[in-house]
Amino acid sequence: MNIKPLADRIVIKPIEQEEVVVGGIVIPDTAKEKPQTGEVVAVGPGRKTDDGTVIPTEVKVGDKVLYAKYSGTQFKYDNVEYLVVKESEILAILD
Repeated sequence: MNIKPLADRIVIKPIEQEEVVVGGIVIPDTAKEKPQTGEVVAVGPGRKTDDGTVIPTEVKVGDKVLYAKYSGTQFKYDNVEYLVVKESEILAILD
């Protein structure tokens, strides 16, 4: 992927949760919860302060992260869904 996010933006590839079918009921795609975990695929240089100092982002490419449920902007690139979020919308880095 050849994308370079600006400022404190981060590009995430959402990790789809495994579908669990209980009692033979199939859950349609439209009723499924949006994933809230993903893998970081690109990171911007960081947020600039008022005096021009750049504060680098804490996450790096390859990190698995937990992000806010309805955050960011979704886009599709080469038939793969991605999400662009601000660093402040990332809640945690997962091990």
